[in-house]
Amino acid sequence: MSATLLEVAGLRVGFASGEAVRGVGFTLGRERLAIVGETGSGKSLTGRAILRLLPPAARLSAARLVFDGIDLLAASEREMRRLRGRRIGLVLQDPRFSLNPVMSIGEQIAEACRSSGREGPRAARQKALALLEAVRIREPQRVYQLYPHQVSGGMGQRAMLAMMLAPDPDLLIADEPTSALDVTARQQVLAVFDEQVSRRGMGLILISHDLGVVGDFCDRVLVMRAGEVVEECAAAALVTARHPYTRRLLAAERRLER
Repeated sequence: MSATLLEVAGLRVGFASGEAVRGVGFTLGRERLAIVGETGSGKSLTGRAILRLLPPAARLSAARLVFDGIDLLAASEREMRRLRGRRIGLVLQDPRFSLNPVMSIGEQIAEACRSSGREGPRAARQKALALLEAVRIREPQRVYQLYPHQVSGGMGQRAMLAMMLAPDPDLLIADEPTSALDVTARQQVLAVFDEQVSRRGMGLILISHDLGVVGDFCDRVLVMRAGEVVEECAAAALVTARHPYTRRLLAAERRLER
C-alpha cells in the first residue's frame, strides 16, 4: 500500500439521542476503500465527519483524525474551507440536489476551476471543457451550456465528478454516487471513477450499500453496523467474509439479484 494519506482512530459522532458513530478507525493510502452497511449504520456520517460537515447538534471527537499530516480536529474553520473541495472532494448521492439549478453545468465546473486561484475565466472554461471530456461526456461544448434539469442522472453525476476533480484533490469521498442511477448508467459512472482515480493517483472512499459494486471496484472494504466497524477485509476476499452480519448482507444481495 502507498504512503498513508488519512488516519482515523476512535472516531465518534454523537447526538442528544446517542452515538451514531462509535470508535471507527482505519487508515487510507492512495487506494480505493469502500465503507458498506445498511441504512443508518453510520457510513455517511463517517465520511462527512472527515470533512467536519456535520449538523450543528452533532458532537465530533476522535483519538486521531489526520489528513496528510494536518490534524483535522485542531484545524480552524478557515483551514477546513481550504481543504474542502480543494484537497478533499465530496461527491454526493443525487446530482439533482447537489448541482446549482440556476447555473449551467459548465459554469459550475469553471467556478470550481477558478476556486484554486490559478485560472482566469478563459482558462477555467477550457479546463471545464477538458474535464467534461475526461469524464466521457460527449459534445462537451453543448453540455457546458445545459442546466442540471436538462441532463440525465448519469450525465449529471459525471458532471458532479468533473467539478470535484477540477482542483486536483488528493482524496475523493463518494457518498452513494450511483444509487440513484439505473444499471447501465451505474456501470458507466463507475468506469469513469475507476479511470480518473487510477490516472490521478488519488485516495478514494466509496460509501455504498451495493456489495457487488465494491467487491469489483475497491481494494479494501470496511463493513459497518450500528455505528461500528464489524469487519475489514480485502475487496477480493469479501465473498469469503466471516462476520455473521457481513454474511447476511451478502446473502441479501444474492436474493435481490435472483
